[in-house]
Amino acid sequence: MPSDTTGFWTPVALSRDLPAGTAMPARTALGSIALWRSASGRISASADRCPHRGMRLSHGFVRGEALSCIYHGWSYDRAGHCLRIPAHPGLTPPETIRVATHEVEEAGSVIWVAVGAPASKPPRLDGLVALRSLTAFAGIAAIEAAAGAKASPDGLVEIDASTGAVCLLLSPLVDGQTLIHVLLKADAGPAAGIGASRAAESLRRRAEGLQREIAQ
Repeated sequence: MPSDTTGFWTPVALSRDLPAGTAMPARTALGSIALWRSASGRISASADRCPHRGMRLSHGFVRGEALSCIYHGWSYDRAGHCLRIPAHPGLTPPETIRVATHEVEEAGSVIWVAVGAPASKPPRLDGLVALRSLTAFAGIAAIEAAAGAKASPDGLVEIDASTGAVCLLLSPLVDGQTLIHVLLKADAGPAAGIGASRAAESLRRRAEGLQREIAQ
């Protein structure tokens, strides 16, 4: 969650949702980005727009260590430099053709993207196991009210579930929405996942109800 004037880390996805050789869209408070993991397993984050015709790069495909636009196949490396233009195979793309990139880290089975220049690394979330992600049409305050607890500086809210301790990792999005990553205590046991998922869904519904009441 935003906490300083230099920048902050925002949790955008779970590691399990981005296998090697794939790309996916992700959302932050500043808008959409493209996340992709190379064949060697390295994660990158870039602006979700090819500079050629504006196609979303999150719809593209990964070949080796590059991300290619699905429209005309322009390829980019992890630093955002254009590597190849298929229509002109003999051309070395000029340095001016590039995609804006974001610093990205993988910690605690969560993928974090930097907004600005954070002063430290993202939290490790030791002892927690990532379960799933969901989006709530409610702000942080409504989710805290529904949970009966305040979020920690790292964006964690702990809730009680019959199957074990459950933590919600919150990330504010545009239009008052919130991305919720559901985390389980590592010692909760394999059967705890179903109960944790149901608890998170129930809390989301309560938070969205509260948000509607606020808006009236």
